[in-house]
Amino acid sequence: MTAIAVIGLGAMGRRIAARLLVQGHEVRVWSRTPDTAAAALQEQGARLAETAAQAATGSEVAVVMVSDGAALRAVTEGPDGVLAAGSPPVLLQMSTVAPSDTARLAAALPAGTDLLDAPVLGSVAEAESGTLQLLVGATPEAYGKWEGVLRSLGSPRLVGPPGAGTAAKLVANSALFGVIGVLGESLELAGALGLPVESAFDILTATPLAAQAERRRDAIADGSYPPRFALSLARKDADLIAEAAGSAGVELRLAHAMRSWLADAEAAGWGAHDYTAVLGHLLSRGPAPA
Repeated sequence: MTAIAVIGLGAMGRRIAARLLVQGHEVRVWSRTPDTAAAALQEQGARLAETAAQAATGSEVAVVMVSDGAALRAVTEGPDGVLAAGSPPVLLQMSTVAPSDTARLAAALPAGTDLLDAPVLGSVAEAESGTLQLLVGATPEAYGKWEGVLRSLGSPRLVGPPGAGTAAKLVANSALFGVIGVLGESLELAGALGLPVESAFDILTATPLAAQAERRRDAIADGSYPPRFALSLARKDADLIAEAAGSAGVELRLAHAMRSWLADAEAAGWGAHDYTAVLGHLLSRGPAPA
């Protein structure tokens, strides 16, 4: 059993905390916006803390899962943040943030404190079942020491030193967004050229988009995109991809195009739907359904 603090109880953080409890760990939780999730976790055996520093004090590992870089700085470097704990624990940073945010955090850690940046592939269902894919940036020594905790949440993959996990998540999301964008534009083109939707899907079965087209077929037909990964968060991640590419001097024309589609869809009211609702926006060019 490992004493673990979970900082951030959003859709993913609360499920990560619950999964760690199921796996037999001692869990302490704190959120910037307390709600019913904290009470539910307390009923499952978690200990509630009044601050991030209090949650981290006495914990062996502090898991941080928050929405963006500003939130990460607040809960780690703030006056009551994780780093204010008397003896900061190992930091397992799972949020999707910019490489510069991870570098800043690494520089702020006291000497001897390990940082593992481990953003995930997967959403709430995978967090609940412990089948997340964790993209881990860490030293081999730190990875080996804490691999058991990582495996409580899913399948970890060491992708390089600290910072590599953050980079890997942006690469993965760039690919995911690109595939969805090409699928939506292909279907839009089919409709504009007079192809029936059934014919369009039949054509796509002979392309590299076959699996994604089939997977999204019912959602497109129903116009229903229940949130697993909110479109507003995907737009935020698309911004991170563009910023990281710009800093690295890389021109990503497709990524910029997909970023514009996500921004347009969010402006049209699709932000709270799943990120694949960009397909609904592309095919309807209208506001999100009420």
